[in-house]
Amino acid sequence: MSRLPITKTPKVYVGGAFIRSESARVFPLKDAAGNFFANIPQCTRKDLRNAVEAAAKAGPGWAKRTAYNRGQIIYRLGEMIEARAGEMAAALVLGGASKVAAAREVAATVDRLIYYAGWTDKYEQVLGNVNPVAAPYFNFTVTEPMGIVGVLAPEESPLLALVSLFAPAITSGNAVVALASTSQPYPAILLGEMLATSDLPGGVVNVLTGFRKEMVPTFATHRHLRALVGVANADERKALAIGAADSMKRLQLLKAEEPTDWLADSAQSLYAVRDTLEFKTTWHPIGA
Repeated sequence: MSRLPITKTPKVYVGGAFIRSESARVFPLKDAAGNFFANIPQCTRKDLRNAVEAAAKAGPGWAKRTAYNRGQIIYRLGEMIEARAGEMAAALVLGGASKVAAAREVAATVDRLIYYAGWTDKYEQVLGNVNPVAAPYFNFTVTEPMGIVGVLAPEESPLLALVSLFAPAITSGNAVVALASTSQPYPAILLGEMLATSDLPGGVVNVLTGFRKEMVPTFATHRHLRALVGVANADERKALAIGAADSMKRLQLLKAEEPTDWLADSAQSLYAVRDTLEFKTTWHPIGA
């Protein structure tokens, strides 16, 4: 007896759960040949606010974990992607990548997570400091996570770019709300499934799909987002700068007009971790 194929119903990953858009809207995703593949949730401003609430609940617990434990968990996520590399590569091929390019991107994504996992218990020693002062004071600087970081992924390299942008933030104990590639959202949805079964607490990384023109203004103005990292075009950068000035958030944006080589070594850096940290300097009198 023949049977009908069971098609997948993609959902976004927010707060440790798989949800549909609050508005119940979807947009069609087609494969490289133009054939319908699935309906993708078209998230709204309300979904973004819900994701920020989830991140706010999960963030303090994640920040309090030991650096060693955070490194273990990020390493475990890399292991999970490695174990499902074929499935993830197929998701990239769906968007038009060649099999060779897809396999390279998945491997680079795993390597990127391992890279940042290695920094979790080391960045404090590099970025923090005991400061020499010519006075009777003991002066030292320590780092603290900012809180909730918004991530705007580019259209290209939908897996590697997304991970390259959010991995530094969670390395230092921040929580993340990320907007996936609009044209190639499926790798991010599949990544959400891996996040759900990893050891990363629900709500630390939240992945939304939808249209940037609807979501970027709320990313810009939401006061609980303490920083925004990602890729934006000129119009988006202007809107984000205005919104960030009003809501007092840090911006670290790459220009969409200048494509980034996400496979290059320059796409990973300790300074990406620094960009989502606050620095606290303490002065203590000597002999007190």
